[in-house]
Amino acid sequence: MMVAQTQTSRLQAQVRDVVAPKLMQEFGLKNPHEVPVLKKIVINVGVGKHLENQKLKPDFRDTVISTLSTISGQKPVMIKAKKSVANFKVREGAPSAFMVTLRRERMWSFLDRLVNLAMPRIKDFRGMSEKAFDTNGNYSFGLTEQAVWPEINMANVNHSHGMNINIIFDSSTPAMSQMLLSELGFPFARKEDGRR
Repeated sequence: MMVAQTQTSRLQAQVRDVVAPKLMQEFGLKNPHEVPVLKKIVINVGVGKHLENQKLKPDFRDTVISTLSTISGQKPVMIKAKKSVANFKVREGAPSAFMVTLRRERMWSFLDRLVNLAMPRIKDFRGMSEKAFDTNGNYSFGLTEQAVWPEINMANVNHSHGMNINIIFDSSTPAMSQMLLSELGFPFARKEDGRR
């Protein structure tokens, strides 16, 4: 029986060989274990507004599952509402989102395609906001449509939908996470003089 060998991705090798030493020097880290570690990437698509009588439209459900499976290489799980909220017309147990959690090789592959293939295809793109980091250095942002992914053929898609992407770090700060992502080619918006 052959044992599959794990292959280090291009971005993973770049973090280990180039980015980690830069981070240690920039932030005065003494121990390599203090360098932020990319833990997981979570992709989710909210489906609440596509409910009819608390049931999800089958064609929209199939579109979301197909999109998430294609871009992540994993089958998404359905998240159900934990409690009823009358203002949003949501009942407990009704479908609210589909989610995929990526780790290890699939996470690195997804990040590589996100930065180098999907983001350059965003219309009127002016860079990602630097204000979307939380206190632990995790970064969250949204894409308005799935068409930015080259593997999605919009001619075969019945519904256009967006998605939220959360990049989760271990032992990080907003400044360290931003530097790590910038070094990997993440396109943050440039600050212009005299403008907010």
